[in-house]
Amino acid sequence: MKKVVRGLAYAAVPGELALAGCLLAGVRVPGRLLLVAEALVVLVVLAEVLLFVRLRRRGLTGREAVAELVPEPVRRMLGHELRVLASLGRWVARRRHGVGPGDVAFGHAKAQAALLYGFTFVCVVETVGLHVLLAALPVVQKVFLVVDVYTVVLVLGLHAAAVTRPHVVREDGGLRVRSGAHVDVTIPAGRIASVRYDLRLNPGQAGDDALELAVASQTSVTVRLNEPVEAVSLLGKRRPVTVVHFHADDARGLVAAWRERGGADPAPSVTRAGTGPSPSRGLPASA
Repeated sequence: MKKVVRGLAYAAVPGELALAGCLLAGVRVPGRLLLVAEALVVLVVLAEVLLFVRLRRRGLTGREAVAELVPEPVRRMLGHELRVLASLGRWVARRRHGVGPGDVAFGHAKAQAALLYGFTFVCVVETVGLHVLLAALPVVQKVFLVVDVYTVVLVLGLHAAAVTRPHVVREDGGLRVRSGAHVDVTIPAGRIASVRYDLRLNPGQAGDDALELAVASQTSVTVRLNEPVEAVSLLGKRRPVTVVHFHADDARGLVAAWRERGGADPAPSVTRAGTGPSPSRGLPASA
C-alpha cells in the first residue's frame, strides 16, 4: 500500500506542476484533465493521512511515521531548507547553533561572504527586472515575484547558516565539523589521531575515505582519525571516513584550541591538492 501511494505521489506532484505552468503560460487545459489531476492529488493526500494514522496506531511516533511515508532525500531537502530559514533568525539574534559551555567556535563563512553577497545583489536586480518586464502579465508577474523573493531569502539564508553553524572544538577534545546547514559531522575525541593546519588549494581529488568541506576552493585543516566516523551527505548517502579536510577562518587558532584540550602538536604544511612534484627536466628527445 505504501509503495502504491508513493508511486501516485511521484506522478501527481510533477503533473500538478506541469498543469500550473500551462495555466500560467495561458495554455488552455481541458476541464476533464484538470478534474482528474485534482482528484489524484486529493486521493494521494487522503491515502497519506490514512497511512499516517495507521502507523501511529501501531505505536510509531510522529517523526517515525513521517520517516516511513516520506523518502529520506525529500525529508532531508525539506529539513535543509527549514534549517537555512531558521538560520536567518539566529543570524539576526546573533545566536550560534550547537556551541555549548566550554566549547570554542571557529567560523568558516568569511571566504565565501563576498560571493554570496554578490549573488544576492544579482538576484535582486533580476527580481526588479522581471517585475518590470512582466507588467503586462499580472498573474505571471506575481508568481515570479514570489519565487524571486524566496530565492533572495534562500541565498541570504545559506550565508546565515554558515555564520551561525561554526566548527566547534569541544571541551573534551572532540570536534564538530560543519558546512553551513547541509553537512554536520561529530568526531569524538577518542577517534582523532591528529589535527593540523594544512592549506590545500583546489581540492577535490581526495580518496574515498576522505571528506572534503571546501570553502572558496580551499581547505585549511586536516583531521586524521584512528577509527572511521560516518559522514552523511545532503541527500542521505552515508559512508565511513578516516580523513576530514575542511576550512576555518582561523585554522591555526582551531588547531591550537584542539591542542590545548590534549591534542598532539602536528607540524603545519602547505600543499596543493591534485598536483604532484614537478617532472624533472631532462634533455629533449632529439638531443
